[in-house]
Amino acid sequence: MITTPRIQVDLGKIQHNTRYLVERLKARGITVTAVTKATCGHPKIAQAMLDGGAVDLGEARITNVKRLRRAGITTPITLIRTPILSQADRVVRSCSTSYNSEIEVIARLAEAARKAKLVHHIMLMVEMGDMRDGIMPENVAAIARQVAAMPGVKLRGIGANFACLSGMAPDAAKMKDLSTIASDTERAHGSLIRVISGGNSANLPWALGAHSSTRINNLRLGEAILLGVEPVSGDKISGLFTDAFTLVTEVIEAKVKPVPAKVKFTNPALKELHLVPDNIRAIRSIIAIGKQDTDISGLTLPKGVTCLGATSDHMVIQTIRSHPRVGSALRLQMNYSALMRAMNAPDITKVILNEIPLRKPSSAHRDGPDLALV
Repeated sequence: MITTPRIQVDLGKIQHNTRYLVERLKARGITVTAVTKATCGHPKIAQAMLDGGAVDLGEARITNVKRLRRAGITTPITLIRTPILSQADRVVRSCSTSYNSEIEVIARLAEAARKAKLVHHIMLMVEMGDMRDGIMPENVAAIARQVAAMPGVKLRGIGANFACLSGMAPDAAKMKDLSTIASDTERAHGSLIRVISGGNSANLPWALGAHSSTRINNLRLGEAILLGVEPVSGDKISGLFTDAFTLVTEVIEAKVKPVPAKVKFTNPALKELHLVPDNIRAIRSIIAIGKQDTDISGLTLPKGVTCLGATSDHMVIQTIRSHPRVGSALRLQMNYSALMRAMNAPDITKVILNEIPLRKPSSAHRDGPDLALV
């Protein structure tokens, strides 16, 4: 008997999503770095992405990179978060490349690489309006010259983030600006900038739409591959599976309960639990999952099921059409935030399904608006 709660992972659908995007982007001269951070560097999921045609992997945490390496994955891995200064030695030994925005960190990476007799490749992250990580555009060329003077490291390219902190979506003007920065950096640096990474899954509408030619030749894709959606709008991407991950949890209580009396909360945090008026046809149930396990607000429940609230390890639901029994399973879909937290939860079992790739998604899982990539 398979335990609950669990996440069922369909590798065939992940491989399909990767291949679909890789092939569409290849026609535009853009390669795909598959980002595994939401899955905590799960080796089988990473391999499905690679089997789908991703040229390399992107990770944000060195512990996840080590997990991939221990599993035998030798593909180049890029650390997409600026390395932690104290982890420089570990970064150069396990990652071929890292994204950077601080010259002090790059200097430490260079020192660690020289000691290990390696050459570590540097991607400079450029601030293009997301206001998270990145070097201001007017400073990129000067930083590139400093990198060129450091034995142990080599400048590989530049990149930018969009729709991470500010929610600002990339557009043609931003991609043109990033291309110009790459060309200016080449003139200052004196050598070719090989990789210009235009951003993440939020770039897909631009990358696969009608636009003028730019130098963007790489995207870092996680959410689009894993969940089949475009991050900014949340729209489903036509041709991709949106149910590669399913969270399955179990009912631990099912009872008819009276309407709760109005309570004056002494703890402001309890106000987040909003209970709806009782319904004579409704049953309140508790499922064994809570805020400690996932982002409750990022869960999509089956039709006829309403979330009344959640605490650290309980989620209270109300059903009208059917009355779940204790021990019955409830299948939930997750957005990116819920997926990241659930994959990191130690008490949620990860079950791998369907290691044979599928050819095309079923129309049964494509209700609602689609983002057509043409």
